[in-house]
Amino acid sequence: MAQVGILDQAIKTIEGKNLTIVLPEGKDERVLEAAIRHQEEGLLQPIVLGDQGEIQKTADKLGKSISNIKILNPETFENFDELVDSFAEIRKGKIDREEAEFILRRDLNYFGVMLVKSGYADGLVSGAIHTTADTIRPALQIIRTKPGQKRVSGVMVMLGPNGEQLVFADTAVNITLEADELAEVAVETSHTAKSFGIDPYVALLSFSTLGSAHHDLATKVARATAIARDLDPELRVEGEIQFDAAIDPKTAANKAPKSEVAGKCNVFIFPDLQAGNIGYKIAQRLGGYKALGPILQGLNAPVNDLSRGCSAQDVYEIAIITAMQASERAREAAERAASSK
Repeated sequence: MAQVGILDQAIKTIEGKNLTIVLPEGKDERVLEAAIRHQEEGLLQPIVLGDQGEIQKTADKLGKSISNIKILNPETFENFDELVDSFAEIRKGKIDREEAEFILRRDLNYFGVMLVKSGYADGLVSGAIHTTADTIRPALQIIRTKPGQKRVSGVMVMLGPNGEQLVFADTAVNITLEADELAEVAVETSHTAKSFGIDPYVALLSFSTLGSAHHDLATKVARATAIARDLDPELRVEGEIQFDAAIDPKTAANKAPKSEVAGKCNVFIFPDLQAGNIGYKIAQRLGGYKALGPILQGLNAPVNDLSRGCSAQDVYEIAIITAMQASERAREAAERAASSK
């Protein structure tokens, strides 16, 4: 059976659900072009943030109409006071109401995340003109992590020239991770892979394969693998393992002959952010892989980052992925509610 493409899987998941995705960077041409395309196609409903006049100027440059696009501005949003009160309560003890109002008026990422938190939207995509920190900070302060999760991490979905579908983590958020933290990221990334229709075989990467080198860094990855197995006994995971042994069956037969996972891996957990960032960019630039993301995982509602070098197509696709995450979140919430009865 042919593997279903990740975007095809996402589209199938969200069709007919009328999910709303906030795009705070409405004056950016790439973002507005993606929003207009979504509005025309009807797969999801975009909410563009910003000043109507500035967004109109961007639309004029594109030669596009925004007459049917929902545009929200904190200066004119009718329920703005409600958002301010809620934000001040969430950040109680850290900011007062006056500061909450100032932040929501000044920072469209904060305003957008509050729209998600308050139920006016299902998810948010930002980062075309903002840093990763500017995108993640409001989400961590307002939405926070979902039950059972201690941290947020970022994955890149790597789409190969021959139909390969791989998942790399953490490529966006955590500079360094301890063994228990690596294990948590590994388990959460396997869940993310499943949501994309990928049957996960997980590799915790190192410069060593199952004790071939002796160093504290390799030992940490081996310990993380053991913890990941304890966290999820059904997880198919190997580590510490080198990339070649993780992905190539012939190399795995030599380096890890007893492993049932080595040589089959499609989910790769890098030992730190430097390795993850370098690894995905090598695959992208030299291997011809398309990098979809970074997609944030571990949050209580979907907020996703963009590369500042993104295209309008990237924005369009990440909005679809974000809507899929929102759909999955709603399904999980319904299952929890049903099981608690």
